[in-house]
Amino acid sequence: MKRFLRNLNFLLLFLFLLGCNSGSKNEDAETALGFTLQESDLPDYEKNIDHRGLLTALDDRQGESIRTGEHIYNNTCFNCHGNPEQEGSMPNAFKFWKDEFKMGKDPYSIYQTLTRGYGSMPPQVNLTPVEKYDIINYLRETFLKEANPNQYVAVDSAYLATLPDGTTTGPAPKEFKPWAEMDYGNFLINTYEVVAQNAPPRERSTGPIQPLKDENLINSNFAYKGIAVRLDQGKGGVAAGKAWMMFDHDLMRVAGAWTGEGFIDWEAILFNGKHNISPRTIGELHFENPVVPAWANPATGNFDDPRFTARDKRKFGPLPREWTHYEGLYQFNDRVIISYTVGNAKVLETFGLETLEDQPVFTRTMNISSSDKALKMRIAPTGTSVAVVGEGAVLKDQGGFTVMELPPSQSLKIKLLIAKSGMEGLQQYSKTSSQPEDLNPLIKGGPARYPQKLTTAVQIGEQEGPFQVDILNPPFDSPWKNQFRLSGLDFFKDPNKGVICSTDGDVWLVEGFMKDSGKLTWQRIASGLFQPLGIKVVNEEIFVTCRDQLVRLHDYNGDRETDFYESFNNDHQVTDHFHEFAMGLQTDDEGNFYYAKSARHAREALIPQHGTLIKVSKDGLKTDIIATGFRAANGVCINPDGTFIVTDQEGHWNPMNRINWVKAGGFYGNMFSYNPPTDSTESGMELPLVWVERDIDQSPSELLWVDSKKWGALDGKLLNFSYGYGKIFVVPYEKIGDQVQGGIFELPIPRFSTGVMRGRFNPGDEQLYLCGLSAWGSTQPQLGGLYRIRKVDQPMVIPIGIKATTTGIELSFTDELDQASVNQIANYTVETWDLLRSRKYGSKHYNEQTLNVTKAELGKDKKTIKLTIPEIKPTWVMEIQYKLKDKGGKSIDGSIQNTIHRLGKASTS
Repeated sequence: MKRFLRNLNFLLLFLFLLGCNSGSKNEDAETALGFTLQESDLPDYEKNIDHRGLLTALDDRQGESIRTGEHIYNNTCFNCHGNPEQEGSMPNAFKFWKDEFKMGKDPYSIYQTLTRGYGSMPPQVNLTPVEKYDIINYLRETFLKEANPNQYVAVDSAYLATLPDGTTTGPAPKEFKPWAEMDYGNFLINTYEVVAQNAPPRERSTGPIQPLKDENLINSNFAYKGIAVRLDQGKGGVAAGKAWMMFDHDLMRVAGAWTGEGFIDWEAILFNGKHNISPRTIGELHFENPVVPAWANPATGNFDDPRFTARDKRKFGPLPREWTHYEGLYQFNDRVIISYTVGNAKVLETFGLETLEDQPVFTRTMNISSSDKALKMRIAPTGTSVAVVGEGAVLKDQGGFTVMELPPSQSLKIKLLIAKSGMEGLQQYSKTSSQPEDLNPLIKGGPARYPQKLTTAVQIGEQEGPFQVDILNPPFDSPWKNQFRLSGLDFFKDPNKGVICSTDGDVWLVEGFMKDSGKLTWQRIASGLFQPLGIKVVNEEIFVTCRDQLVRLHDYNGDRETDFYESFNNDHQVTDHFHEFAMGLQTDDEGNFYYAKSARHAREALIPQHGTLIKVSKDGLKTDIIATGFRAANGVCINPDGTFIVTDQEGHWNPMNRINWVKAGGFYGNMFSYNPPTDSTESGMELPLVWVERDIDQSPSELLWVDSKKWGALDGKLLNFSYGYGKIFVVPYEKIGDQVQGGIFELPIPRFSTGVMRGRFNPGDEQLYLCGLSAWGSTQPQLGGLYRIRKVDQPMVIPIGIKATTTGIELSFTDELDQASVNQIANYTVETWDLLRSRKYGSKHYNEQTLNVTKAELGKDKKTIKLTIPEIKPTWVMEIQYKLKDKGGKSIDGSIQNTIHRLGKASTS
């Protein structure tokens, strides 16, 4: 499917959004209205658009415009908004066929909302003005005109006369597929469906009833942990190839081999943005193997699959380690060498491509160490053309497959030749084909595949206030066309060096953080990984959380590039569902690893790991589920007391976003998770630290403890990052009994142009470094970014402590306050409301109340406010707004949103 994107200089937009922290009064008013972008953030051409001409031109191109608008809607908007027959994946998204526009319903007003973003609606920077009016035209004629006529404004001469003058229609639309143009390297790990040409359409369950039913996918050939390897020569990596083989490292099988123009159809959440779908192979499928073990169990000689069987009858996860185990992959130039075990035999395997009378012959070269038992492997279904080169292997027909049998106590080098059914002459060709090579010289490190070191400039921030933001630009013009959707970072012992991963499969070594040169050097050291969303440096070794495994990167020859992608742990099960991201990576004092795995969106879990906090032992040999019941757990924070914090997102069974202080064995509310408790009420789950309203943060990500004396009163405090809105919050909290509760306060820092995913304090300069990305669920327009936040010597006046007592609320601030302003009870507004937790998506407000503040006092430390609130009681959500002054007389306006589960004793000081 085509997706139209504007040929926009993302770097300039990136600079615009963070270049300053203040604007005109008019821009401040616009921001208050809810627009995400101010006028000064927009490209210059937007100030001179001929809106009248664009709308008038629709008369002559109505059919074309509707078709284009429908295409854009189906490929960009439908995922979230849906249509009257099919609810979108975000049920609270605007419904054009019945809702009322908040920022104006005429075409020009809708154009402004599309361009600048509003609330949870991100600015559509990917669309040209022509495309925006095409989608507006489609919405008006398809949804508004008949189903929602009160929101339909006639475009007549009187209306056209009200539009601003302009002379340009903006950039011309351009077909642009960044996900398909990127050079991922010669392999790319993902979940793929292997299909023949003209395969029937995918079965995709839809509807307003949640959870959605399971599709019948029992006969679909999914490689859930598929390593797609390019076989033909040429530049551009796997996406630019014409011949491929797919290895499934759950089952140690070749799932299939195919050729053609085009690698896959790119239908996936982090490719073309499609939900509820995994990419399919395209082109001619020459052979395939079903989703069953490739190697027989050495202990029994049979192929019976003992793995976990899900509710839909599919089996998931790796085979037992004693049977077979994926060790990882080596790379040598463009060669990929897979390493795995079968029993006590070690196998190195690489793939290749030969030709016979201009027809492709796929090769599998194996170096197999001696085994204490005979081995056998299914090569391909009976009828596929198969031949063997080398000594020691016997081919037989068995159980509908061509099977290779190997004797025990021998080290063997074997090359298999595989071609589509009906190829003649393969046996004769095998006599002249080259002998199987020794693969050991290829696993000691090869020449650099990405020798270029890229340099970028650091833009030093000079914002007013206690924090200054430096923009550390990634090399957006990289020769490999990387998207730089940055998803994790960490530092080495040398604080000048760090590593950063991206969801597109890359790991980058970045240097220059401590230097005053104003430059950073970027070196691509790994590629082809499956949706990395966390990274950690442990004893100078790099570990990466991927959707299919926890990977340790090894450089054998000192060029810093990864020569061996070790599968440190691949225990967790992976399905085809788009939503089950593996998020974050942390280690405890003993060296154990932790990450969170999300659940299926709008569906019941299929596997035990859906919606869980997962622990991997420090040696990688054991995996445990620590807590359950999460929906979309974006990362993990380890607390000083050994507990954890995991955020979760609004959705089914989550009336709002939540920040969870996690205890081992706890259940955190998602009744669609695997094996939930029978009690679906609040008493059947652990309660969150705080419920977070969507207007505060649409999608919270990871939390981080401040570890920096330079951050003054914030040192040792808790920060929360916003993927949804690109914000940073401080999280004041208290513990009453075994219940942690608290609130959230936005730091006085402008919104970042990306969602913020992960952060680390650099031990060298003690400042906060952040990386982020924008995809589904983020309103921010920039694909990815890297930032540094420096605390400067100015007062913060930020609330860092909160207590809910039987008499009211106590707020503790970083700096001293003006007593006169504190004592004025008119300076406070306290509101509360309840939420309803159910299988429905989100919740509206219930029982809204405004509570009276009858007294306000400043404590002896001049930093603590005691609010007397006679009506206080436990509540789902409380919002405290204040208008105060600091000790110097400067006005300080702020808002804290918090949750109260229990009331404690009021302090006497």
